[in-house]
Amino acid sequence: MSLSVQIMDEMKTAMRAKDTIALEALRAIKSEILLAQTATGSKEEITEDDEVKLLQRLVKTRKESARIFTEQNRLDLAEPELAQIAVIEKFLPAQLSEAEVEAVIAKIIAETGASGIASMGKVMGLAAAQLGGTAEGKTISTIVKKLLT
Repeated sequence: MSLSVQIMDEMKTAMRAKDTIALEALRAIKSEILLAQTATGSKEEITEDDEVKLLQRLVKTRKESARIFTEQNRLDLAEPELAQIAVIEKFLPAQLSEAEVEAVIAKIIAETGASGIASMGKVMGLAAAQLGGTAEGKTISTIVKKLLT
């Protein structure tokens, strides 16, 4: 089942349950999917990788917003953002723990023989391709830096 169909089913459920926070998050996902489809100029479905990147971007923006609201002592605005993150993350693949990500990156470094911060770009490219969707880019970057220094 495609992401669009899943979103529509979840939207119907959220409407019936009068769950405004979930409905807002689902509408944001649907909007982003439509924007991605029209950006290419075709009515074709976007790829699964693009869907994952889209969802990760939505989670990232909400995390940043929640962080800013929390810093400004606006918990009334931060809580809905955090609740929307939980809704969006249901559609993402299971995220790996930092230890699992570190093991994968260590393996990549061993295979490529990378050493020093100069080879960070090469390792990041391979790690992002291999871990795509199962770990945040910031986490990958932090671990790569730690292992290469």
